[in-house]
Amino acid sequence: MEQSTKQLLAEFLGTLILILIGGLAVVVTVLDGNNVVIPALAHGLILVSLIYTFGHISGGHFNPAVTVGFLVAGEIEVPRAGLYIVAQFIGAIVGAILITLVAPSSVFSNYNYGQAIGNLTSNHVWSAALLEGILTFILVGVIFQSAVFGKGGNFAGLAIGLTLAAAIFAGGNLTGASLNPARTLGPALTAGDFSYVIPYFIGQFAGGALGAFLHVNFLKES
Repeated sequence: MEQSTKQLLAEFLGTLILILIGGLAVVVTVLDGNNVVIPALAHGLILVSLIYTFGHISGGHFNPAVTVGFLVAGEIEVPRAGLYIVAQFIGAIVGAILITLVAPSSVFSNYNYGQAIGNLTSNHVWSAALLEGILTFILVGVIFQSAVFGKGGNFAGLAIGLTLAAAIFAGGNLTGASLNPARTLGPALTAGDFSYVIPYFIGQFAGGALGAFLHVNFLKES
């Protein structure tokens, strides 16, 4: 198998698994009384595992906002970035569909198919989008310093996963703390709820791009 094909398969599978595990954790959270600890740990831990599993193949993006950050920083060429993003979105959609297949339909009667949404989403969507942007900015900064610049060494994956978990602890009840357009879109599609998707996309893509630009141009050691 060609290396480019392996990379796309890694991004597809990694994103699929992230959305499947993360989305199911959100479903379980609602059934267990909205305990934010469950999705925070589930997302953070699975991301650590995925980075160490697929990172050596594709770089372990699993997130279109991260890929856009790499593009802004000149760390990936435009054609490959576009293919990564397509693979990530397809993986997210398949992962979201799997959630609906493995969970009885009755569990969705009071919830949202694993959507990454919170208390701000319905009535303050642009505030939610701003917070998504800020948290994505932080995540991408950690990715660049720990992984791209190599400051985290073998612990880079752990640093990135812990950052995602911390972001969900901080913002999960407010926005769902997706920090990831693919994570946003997949469950929104299966739920048939696109009311918040565009604002979230704007916040997440802007946060990823700005985070990469800042760290590459101002915070990278020469």
